[in-house]
Amino acid sequence: MNWIYDPWPWYIGGPLIAFVMLLLLLSEKKFGMSSNLRTICAAFGAGKSTPFFDYDWKSQGWNIIVILGAFVGGLIGAQFLSTQTAVDLHPDVILQLQELNIVDAGQAYMPERLFGSASRTDWKSLSILAVGGFLVGFGARYAGGCTSGHAISGLSNLQLPSLIAVIGFFIGGIIMNHFLIGYIL
Repeated sequence: MNWIYDPWPWYIGGPLIAFVMLLLLLSEKKFGMSSNLRTICAAFGAGKSTPFFDYDWKSQGWNIIVILGAFVGGLIGAQFLSTQTAVDLHPDVILQLQELNIVDAGQAYMPERLFGSASRTDWKSLSILAVGGFLVGFGARYAGGCTSGHAISGLSNLQLPSLIAVIGFFIGGIIMNHFLIGYIL
């Protein structure tokens, strides 16, 4: 295994996530990408028009560092540490996606049918993005956090609301994957 270019196994990644969570617990901080995005919105003055963003964002400034780290880390990983240009999918999954007209499934991280330049002008694709973005934003706000916050931070703190939210996320994903995605695409 080439540890730089190959995906790290669970027994390395899992303990690293646990170590970061321990550091966050010891410093009394909560992790979640929606919290980080809220901090950025507050920093850019969104609190002037929406009370949700009207708070002392400087006390949560470390959230901005998390967003920057995720962006820079993803950029470094994609540009310098990845040799594959496709997600390693099971052959059955590739066949199922091809039945949904995603012909380059298993060949590209961002299939042309979903992320190509034609999708930026297609009303159906733009509608799906708008509705999906609204639902994700509404869901993260309604649930009191996003999937990463509840699944990583909330569950590691043994919070019952996070367990309920994560169960809801999984149920929603199963419903979307097995019943709705064929109608949408």
